[in-house]
Amino acid sequence: MNRRHLLAAPALLAGIPLPARAADQPVVVELFTSQSCSSCSAADALLAELARDRPDVLALAFHVTYWDNAGWRDRFSLREATDRQRRYSSTLVNSRYRGQLFTPQFVVQGQSDAVGSDRPAVLAAIDAARITPRVPLTVTPNTTSVTIHVGAGTGVATVWLIGYDPRHETEVRGGENSGRKLVDANVVRSILQVGAWLGQPLRVDEPKPDGERIAVLLQAAGGGILGAAKA
Repeated sequence: MNRRHLLAAPALLAGIPLPARAADQPVVVELFTSQSCSSCSAADALLAELARDRPDVLALAFHVTYWDNAGWRDRFSLREATDRQRRYSSTLVNSRYRGQLFTPQFVVQGQSDAVGSDRPAVLAAIDAARITPRVPLTVTPNTTSVTIHVGAGTGVATVWLIGYDPRHETEVRGGENSGRKLVDANVVRSILQVGAWLGQPLRVDEPKPDGERIAVLLQAAGGGILGAAKA
């Protein structure tokens, strides 16, 4: 895959759409889930509710792989989703579940987590994250590519490009959910690391990722989300 990353000085940004103000950015809510997990349905429903009713939230469902040998292979499971949750197991220093992989798990703004069944804890974490400073960030889809602009700020971070589908229905024929029709919202289909941000304005051009919709996350090494945008 050909990639082009351009570190742009402020003067070079003339004529280029500026990143959205930090205040306009959504809170990132990630759910680690699986179609083989019978206790995930309430968390899946909460994620769907957030995706539908909360424009201030970027809700993403990451389907993990470690349930795939339990009688049903989740057709949306991604090794990258499992890897992402594994990184959180070490970076979420205040988590009661540090070092563990489990479903359903919500992670909010890359900094706090909650068991998927604990609705009050998830909503409280979202409210707390709304006051966290953000780095300006936008993503613009083109015909076959996307253009990402990151503004100036403090620190270093990785730019993640994510493709996701808004809705899927699946007839499950094995495992703990055998015989059920599951509805999954904002299902992540691709996760790609596309750039490194060093505190200066940055432009990244990439082919469109797999998935009907696009999101971009700017994430520090410690896990915290410094910026987010969706298209």
